[in-house]
Amino acid sequence: MAASRFLVVLILLKATFASPTPAPQADLTFDAESPLITPPPGQPQPTRTYRYRRDIFDDVKSDVGDVLSKLGSDIPSFVASGVPNFFQGFPTGDQVFSSAGVKSTDLDAKPTEVLNIPGYGNWTNKGWNLRVHGNVYKTPDISNDTIDHLANVFLIGTSVGELPASQSAQAVNLTREIFVVQQDAKNVTIDVQPAPSAGSSGEPGGGGGMTPPGGNQTITLPYVTTAEGDFDSFVVLQNVTGGGLIPGNTTSTPQRVNVYTNGTLTGNATSYLVPTNGFTIISDIDDILRVTKIYEPKEGLLNSFARPFTPWMNMPDIYANWSRSLPNMHFHYLTTTPEQVTRNYMDFIYKTYPGGSFDTRPLNFSDVSATLSIRKFLLQKIFKTFPTRKFILVADTSNSDVMSDYPEMATEFPGQVQCIFLRNTSSTDPGDKFPYNTKGFKNLKRESYMFFHVPDDLTNLDIENGQCLNTTIQQNVTFGYQGLPFGIGNVAGRVRPWDSHRTLITSGLLVVLGIALFSSV
Repeated sequence: MAASRFLVVLILLKATFASPTPAPQADLTFDAESPLITPPPGQPQPTRTYRYRRDIFDDVKSDVGDVLSKLGSDIPSFVASGVPNFFQGFPTGDQVFSSAGVKSTDLDAKPTEVLNIPGYGNWTNKGWNLRVHGNVYKTPDISNDTIDHLANVFLIGTSVGELPASQSAQAVNLTREIFVVQQDAKNVTIDVQPAPSAGSSGEPGGGGGMTPPGGNQTITLPYVTTAEGDFDSFVVLQNVTGGGLIPGNTTSTPQRVNVYTNGTLTGNATSYLVPTNGFTIISDIDDILRVTKIYEPKEGLLNSFARPFTPWMNMPDIYANWSRSLPNMHFHYLTTTPEQVTRNYMDFIYKTYPGGSFDTRPLNFSDVSATLSIRKFLLQKIFKTFPTRKFILVADTSNSDVMSDYPEMATEFPGQVQCIFLRNTSSTDPGDKFPYNTKGFKNLKRESYMFFHVPDDLTNLDIENGQCLNTTIQQNVTFGYQGLPFGIGNVAGRVRPWDSHRTLITSGLLVVLGIALFSSV
């Protein structure tokens, strides 16, 4: 009974939060040639967002909230917020000490560890400008019983003891990665070396670039870590002549470099020096590159915390073909998953897809409103870093921020978005009951985007010359809310602009009625 109520509630609340995301307040404008793109810790961080307008969505959400409050504690809090909470509210600092039952002095003898996230670099008049970002932390000793208890928090309808041994071990390991203590005010020093390979693309030596002939060097980042243990700086690389790194104005192929963090064996990453011109694929991961089912909380949790990561159908073949066939290709994987749980993501990508740079959600983007703004912030950063590259944007319709941010990039950065490819999850997965909003695509060129069903829909496209639409795949885009209950809004041409509020009100009433019915059973 509770599960049925849970599913119905999610339908409306996802629609409520599918409205366009407000932009961060911080000024993101910067000189693309400057080695400093990420503000230093002393400057205002771009974590604030504008207050949401109160409109029809707030009214419906308020009404549903009233109903939820009467249903009792069996409705999880993250349902009422409208955002799945298993990627929200991870503990940091003192929260880890209290949750895990450890003291700060217990960390004194513990080694410092580093999560080093694969970065990208651009060519400037000062040379190669490499972004280095990640997190510095220590791992406390937490008893097995305590860690099992903490892991069970992330599971629905099961427990660590009930999982198969391999899944239990993964859930426990991932929980230990979550319950770490970030280290502030730490200096970070890196060693940069040529990288022989990265990723799995069917291309000799791995995908996403070539190995430079040299370029070994040691660099200390210009800023210490933030209060959350994060570091994120662009640094100018030296040694671009005499058998070192190839200058960006003499090559069109990305170069791979390994970045090692001094003082730890955990802080290694492969980063990419990306030339001025060429193609960059910016790809989401969940439910487009791997099976997550984030729209089904129980399955989403198991697929994220316990089960081995599984590719979505034959999507690796599509990416391998793009790696081989598109010129000067660079892959960038952007996920709003928190930093603490991204090691599995990176390991999965490098074993299954072409190697590439990464963006994840920094710890200072921790609440719901910041989570809804981080994708746009990271998209703007890479677009501004490479103002003359062409971008191919790939994701799925279950992400409300994608549905607004991707078309907005095409408007904000004219001529830079080559194609937008979005998997329509609701068309192939009956478990996806969430509506999605196609309003942002109304003013885009029709051939510049495609909603697809299976990976094979992406074959035989001339992406290099701007052919992004497979004309054999029916689109049925209404430029409004789609996937609403009973097919409301799904037929192109039948939803008038002034009907959108009426449609949402109708759907809200249906959901509220459904909740009331289920609660009385």
